[in-house]
Amino acid sequence: MSSLYDRIGGSYGATRGQDPRIAALINEALGDARSVVNVGAGTGAYEPTDREVLAVEPSETMIAQRPPRSAPVIRASAESLPLGDGAFDAALAVNTVQHWTDLRAGLRELRRVARKRIVIFLRDAKSGSPFWLTEDYLPSLDPSRRISAIVEAIQDELRPVRALPVRLPRDCVDGLFTAYWGRPEMYLDSEVRRNISNFALAREHDLAEGLASLRADLESGAWERKYGHLRSLPELDLGHRLLVAELA
Repeated sequence: MSSLYDRIGGSYGATRGQDPRIAALINEALGDARSVVNVGAGTGAYEPTDREVLAVEPSETMIAQRPPRSAPVIRASAESLPLGDGAFDAALAVNTVQHWTDLRAGLRELRRVARKRIVIFLRDAKSGSPFWLTEDYLPSLDPSRRISAIVEAIQDELRPVRALPVRLPRDCVDGLFTAYWGRPEMYLDSEVRRNISNFALAREHDLAEGLASLRADLESGAWERKYGHLRSLPELDLGHRLLVAELA
């Protein structure tokens, strides 16, 4: 994970800001936790400001982009947290578990350091509406099978786990992979793609072919005829979920 974000994360803050609607749901899921360890914290976009927070991030590139008044941060990996047992009320992991080298080890570490609950934000691609970008243009970027295995591991390690749906607003501020479901032109912007790990991990040929097809369909009106109705929807469920495990 560290090497990936050291490579692609140089301008991460430019397109990957906090969306306040997602942040509110994460904050609600944290419940009465007063202290939170944010594992795989990145630039700290979803760290609550009204709680005691410690960030854990392996990438120096991402740490360097954290705002001056953000939570204190230590450089470490999820699989080996340099923290005491039950040191925090809650552990938070936002859009990160898919990058861990040893998922189950990381999940056990979350359980070890959290007293009350664990909150994990991810996209379960088999839930919610199908995503036109991977359905029609970039099927090689469809993470369904891999993420399903991750969700199963989370449920196995942290059971019982509640899954809370997070519907993405059409004007989502955080430029994650599915953020532009109603703004397809944005996927043709190389700066937008640069800060999305799905694109960084894609094969160049597949990416070039899929984007060329999308550009052609936007120019011809084919995308509009098939998916234009999405432009008028205020929000859409694309499988993003908050997985919440109560420990006490």
